[in-house]
Amino acid sequence: MNIPESSLPRIVIIGAGFAGIALAKKLRNKCAQVVLIDKHNYHNFQPLMYQVATGGLEAGSIAYPVRKIIHDYKDYYFRLARVSNIDTKSKTVSADIGELTYDYLVIATGSKTNFFGNTEIARNSMQMKTISQSLNIRSLILENFEQAVLTKDTQERNFLMNFSLVGGGPTGVELAGALAEMKKAILQKDYPDLDISQMQINLIQSGDRILNTMSEKSSVNAEKFLQQLGVNILKNVRVTGYDGRTITTNSTLCIESATVIWTAGVMGALPDGFEEHAIDVRSKRLRVNEFGQVNGHTHVFAMGDIAQMESAEYPSGHPQMAQPAIQMGNHLAENLERLMAGTQMKPFGYFDKGSMATIGRNKAVVDLPKLHFHGFFAWFVWMFVHLFSLIGFRNKIMVFLNWMYNYIWFDREGRLIVRPFKKKVFVSFTSDEV
Repeated sequence: MNIPESSLPRIVIIGAGFAGIALAKKLRNKCAQVVLIDKHNYHNFQPLMYQVATGGLEAGSIAYPVRKIIHDYKDYYFRLARVSNIDTKSKTVSADIGELTYDYLVIATGSKTNFFGNTEIARNSMQMKTISQSLNIRSLILENFEQAVLTKDTQERNFLMNFSLVGGGPTGVELAGALAEMKKAILQKDYPDLDISQMQINLIQSGDRILNTMSEKSSVNAEKFLQQLGVNILKNVRVTGYDGRTITTNSTLCIESATVIWTAGVMGALPDGFEEHAIDVRSKRLRVNEFGQVNGHTHVFAMGDIAQMESAEYPSGHPQMAQPAIQMGNHLAENLERLMAGTQMKPFGYFDKGSMATIGRNKAVVDLPKLHFHGFFAWFVWMFVHLFSLIGFRNKIMVFLNWMYNYIWFDREGRLIVRPFKKKVFVSFTSDEV
């Protein structure tokens, strides 16, 4: 990887997500050589990807170059690479650009979409874990309407305007709200020759309530907001298959939908090389102790979505969200300093600052440790927190200006098909045609 030798201990961080960037910043100008590896050359602000998918923001507004973050850090190096294997015995990281030895290794590879072993759904549905996938969704949404304008078949037209989101967590709820607002104020202007009222937005949740990780009050309010926007909420419905046209469920319910976006679960994006005892079989996350050390390893750490730190309060590990990842990164930097200095590390303690979700214009729900509120003020708080959390002054300004423009004019300028997405075309044949 062409990293110069150093007399300082080498810390290798795999992943430039929230946890990896937080750790890299905290290790700035410390007594260590730091190598940051990621398959992208940018940090992606995932909480706003749904706005890229629905034309509210451009991709460049929520991404920030990794090299720009660390360019003035002493003895820091970034490598654009895909890590394939970890050899903990020889302390070696193997990637598509070569190998690199380490003194301390930090796994911060995040999570990926979990289809729970259903290959048919994985093949035919859309996912939204990267900027590229968000742009694919945006293109597909707009391409569907372009096709709907051309067809004279009413059933086919309605099929093209039927959108189904599987998973009632924050991503599914926010995406459903954004699509509903497009239907309400934008698409009818762009496509006056279509009956946009026939557009269907289905939010499918396997449990008995949406936003089930938030308070019941927030869940009820979010459901009310979505229903006001015209979203069909289907609870206690588990999707069992999707062939590209028809969604099958655990009941007799079947839904014809041209676009299915899967937001129903994630699992750890785990590199090869770890023993079975270090991995949680169900979640594919690395088991770590209270200091972040991977089970059985003193010099290998994991943090963020990939880390499963079990405790009495979090028996299945911490929530796979930005705040736990950032706090783990900040804390691990301090522990690595202690470890290199030969002093005792301190256990990690997560401070839950709360959770929130926006449903649309002037509509959001917020759960704080001792307070729950919804409506316009919650929406304002949601905007402020997300704007403040973005990396880079330019990104903050661009997002703020886009939000102000969208709010005043009730428009979304980003509805562009700049990279067409080619989805498999399904053709039905009559017996005579065969």
